[in-house]
Amino acid sequence: MTSTPTRVLVLNSGSSSVKYQLLDMRDDSRLAQGLVERIGEETSRIVHTPLQGGEKREKNGPIADHAAALKAVAEELSADGLGMDSPELAAIGHRVVHGGLRFTEPTVIDDEVLAEIERLVPVAPLHNPANLMGIRTAMAMRPDLPQVAVFDTAFHTTMPESAARYAIDVETADAHRIRRYGFHGTSHAYVSRETARLLGKEPEEVNVIVLHLGNGASASAVRGGRCVDTSMGLTPLEGLVMGTRSGDIDPAVTFHLKRVAGMSTDEIDVLLNKKSGLVGLCGDNDMREIRRRIDEGDERAALAFDIYVHRLKKYIGAYYAVLGRVDAVAFTAGVGENAAPVRAAAIAGLEELGLAVDADLNAVRSDEARVISPVYARVAVAVVPTDEELEIARQSYALVSGEVNA
Repeated sequence: MTSTPTRVLVLNSGSSSVKYQLLDMRDDSRLAQGLVERIGEETSRIVHTPLQGGEKREKNGPIADHAAALKAVAEELSADGLGMDSPELAAIGHRVVHGGLRFTEPTVIDDEVLAEIERLVPVAPLHNPANLMGIRTAMAMRPDLPQVAVFDTAFHTTMPESAARYAIDVETADAHRIRRYGFHGTSHAYVSRETARLLGKEPEEVNVIVLHLGNGASASAVRGGRCVDTSMGLTPLEGLVMGTRSGDIDPAVTFHLKRVAGMSTDEIDVLLNKKSGLVGLCGDNDMREIRRRIDEGDERAALAFDIYVHRLKKYIGAYYAVLGRVDAVAFTAGVGENAAPVRAAAIAGLEELGLAVDADLNAVRSDEARVISPVYARVAVAVVPTDEELEIARQSYALVSGEVNA
């Protein structure tokens, strides 16, 4: 008797990279993970790690395109008896950055879905084309297997129009799909749900402010398991100060730079997305290095840290007002999970809102979800490690196994 397939391969395809994980949904265990990087270069590299025994392997050499990259992934998986041709594979789940307003749930990919993802390229020019390359390559390799798109924007489609719309001419906005979409949605969905679990409650019972702080950073206000506001907008540029992105800025700065500095649109784009944020303020986008410099008395690093925290604190206050009642503030992603000084500084001074951090609990390093606020605090402050790959795998498997409606 043939057993029901329970494995999901998760692919996150970038313009020159493919991250992957193979999971078994019987117990959410990871079987393998890896990264193909510098696709299209002579110095391409694949790093593969079998997670049920076996040593990490690395291979270097040219990988021409995404088709060659996925072929290399398949070869590494096959070497561990986990090949992409395995009958135990139930689906391939793809991270897709932009799903617009149409895709509010995980979706089995067909020609119509591919066409819509393609139509959204103008609002996600850096991400959707790469996501499409990965999807098409995987579909060619396993045309018999369900391919599922899980969209970064989907979790935020529950925002009310009052939060999602910009105050510009409605006809212009609608004609060009200009509105707040939000990103990091799989992370915000996972973390808000795990925060409820940490508090011993159902997601529908709690209001959570989620702070996803990595090189890219975003905040969300989640009421009863549904996003009602988020900091990123039409693109991932809006909102918090990030590693290389400015976050919120007066739109007229762009006109000023064009008129006075003579900068082109492309130059301004590069400035705001790649040469701003922490790296623009102090030359570093690694919070560990910034903290080291602060400890040595570096005033420029200290100012960058203060600007970063100031913006973060503003969003905590704003989303507290939006939600009205807050049960928890959850820190996640690389900085949120590991930078205790950021967490302490962001919450400092918010005691009147019921927020506080216990210094000893905050100093503990752990891979487990945990509360770092003192027992007397009215609002829990938590550190909740994100797991976007597991979230994609869960959503993909639930869809193809019939646990949710297609």
